Amino acid sequence: MDKNLEKSIKDEFFKRREAESKEFESTVTVGFPVYDEKEVLAALDCLLNLRLSQGPIVKEFEKEAADYMNVPHAVAVNSGTSANMLALASLINLGMIKPGDEVIVPAATFSSVVSPIYQLGLVPVYVDVGKTDWFMDVDEVSKSISDKTKVIMPVYNLGFPGEIEKIVDLAEEKQLKILEDCCEAHGGERKGKKLGAYGDVSALSFFVAHNITTGEGGMVFSSNEEIDNSLRELREFGRLFDSKNRFYSDNLLSDYDVRYVSKSSGYNVRMTDVAASMGRVQLSKLDSLNTKRREVVGKIVEIIDKKEWLSTIIPREGDKSAHYGVPILIDPDAPFSRKEICIYLESKGIETRGLMMGCLPDQPAFRNLNHRIHGDLEFSRTLRDKAFFVGCHPALNDGHINLIDESFKSFYENI
Repeated sequence: MDKNLEKSIKDEFFKRREAESKEFESTVTVGFPVYDEKEVLAALDCLLNLRLSQGPIVKEFEKEAADYMNVPHAVAVNSGTSANMLALASLINLGMIKPGDEVIVPAATFSSVVSPIYQLGLVPVYVDVGKTDWFMDVDEVSKSISDKTKVIMPVYNLGFPGEIEKIVDLAEEKQLKILEDCCEAHGGERKGKKLGAYGDVSALSFFVAHNITTGEGGMVFSSNEEIDNSLRELREFGRLFDSKNRFYSDNLLSDYDVRYVSKSSGYNVRMTDVAASMGRVQLSKLDSLNTKRREVVGKIVEIIDKKEWLSTIIPREGDKSAHYGVPILIDPDAPFSRKEICIYLESKGIETRGLMMGCLPDQPAFRNLNHRIHGDLEFSRTLRDKAFFVGCHPALNDGHINLIDESFKSFYENI
């Protein structure tokens, strides 16, 4: 790229970022896209080279992402939801599972976990989450397994590692597949192993508020070549992606252009080279961005720990949380409601969110669909009513931490 053009783009980027930062100084957002001129120049270079759709840059991003996770295969897609859908669809495509089979999921999480399950004709089985990590309760998972159960789908809520190794042991014992949802946990680790490297297949999201971003995007990881082939086939219309022949023939088709032969009923959920060019730069920064997240979380947790009636999650020693947000649980005896504290914090410029969709089977979209509920989901419903979170992204500075501290102090003074 021409050096003068490159300098002009850098100057314009920093001018716009500085203007935006002034408005951001008095606001603690839940998410914020943390990138610099390197991502902008990479995306622009891609556009100038006329690379728009899926191409060689996507392939390079997939290889680098797989290497980072220390798994053999990665397939880039257009969102984390698509990643979950494609992962399940590939297992169906290979005959490993079929419509009507059960998938065990945590009740307290986001809708993109279960929507693909319903849409593919599978049956979610809701289990409660644990009080220490908000990860699916392993004992409840074990008790919920039936003859129809074929998949366990652990989710790392807000990026916190759970006891995934116990899920792996259980799945091996019962001969079940594992699909890890790591959409909020990119770069997190459990016992020195990356979250997303434990299961048969795992899904990531590159949404703008997640650990790294491509604007929108996702990735599916696997250690199984057969699953990888199925993922690539389904990602792109279900057509023969791996044929070494230019033409295809069978008892009905003769010398047919192999690019237009559908092997299965697929989708179009491809990532663009433009998104991948940004993702490659972001991936090189992931560990440093997560380190900054952990520093921010440590400071916010100090504030929460001093407040009566509030608690949070503390990662187990040796684990690395990816920290999508700082979870806060309100004690049932607190003299204030979640609505009251969240409205107050937001009046001070601090964004809040409930724990995603709360307890999923209680959501209007899912109440009347085919699923099974194991147990009373007591803690998931507690989180539905009493939990919220605030942001912890790497763009937050000491000024933002002071704003959080002062806002909590003033709220408590006015109770």
